[in-house]
Amino acid sequence: MSFLTASWDNLALINYEIDSEILKKHLPIGIEIDFWNSKCYVSLVGFQFNNTKILGLKIPFHINFEEVNLRFYVKRFENGAWKRGVVFIKEIVPKPAITFIANTLYNEHYQTNRMNHSITQNEGSKTFIYRWENDKQWNSIALETKSNPIQIELDSEAEFITEHYFGYTSYNKKTTFEYEVTHPRWEQLEIINYKIDVDFENNYGKDFAFLNESKPISVFLAKGSKITIENKRKIK
Repeated sequence: MSFLTASWDNLALINYEIDSEILKKHLPIGIEIDFWNSKCYVSLVGFQFNNTKILGLKIPFHINFEEVNLRFYVKRFENGAWKRGVVFIKEIVPKPAITFIANTLYNEHYQTNRMNHSITQNEGSKTFIYRWENDKQWNSIALETKSNPIQIELDSEAEFITEHYFGYTSYNKKTTFEYEVTHPRWEQLEIINYKIDVDFENNYGKDFAFLNESKPISVFLAKGSKITIENKRKIK
């Protein structure tokens, strides 16, 4: 049985180029940074967790909620092939039980904050907004998109961002947790306009303060799908 099943919907992906040296202290043992066209990426991601079940059970009041995370892209060589995954700097959710389970069982970096979201359907477009409070300061991601989905092209930047199927986190200096995320290939909605109002230093620390003055290298919205998170394993 999968550890967690859910639907990840309406993923707002705001992508920045970053000096890979900044990320090395966040790398779990045995994991390498994954580059696309010689660029190192960090992504701010807002999305909806819907119909969430843990070991097949729904936790009351923890079924549908938002998440915003900051993540970067990694890879690991095993059995003659590369596994492509992500490492999270921090994951913000409004549900304390999710934070407790993820941090306790997976050694992740979840934090519980007040959050909300809205989706507005206009003629020919949609607007997606994710908001969260941190230290009494509200942050927001707002994306206006076209209404009709399009395919994510092979070998594209969007494919690189979305086609990472493993999560890695440090258990200790000698051991890494690995878990698999399964989902079908996603579609995307083309961006018309966007607005990012985020204090990166306040949310993620001084290493990421430069993002306050940085322009994203790309922005897109993935429609999402049903997903599963499989049970973790230790790698050394």
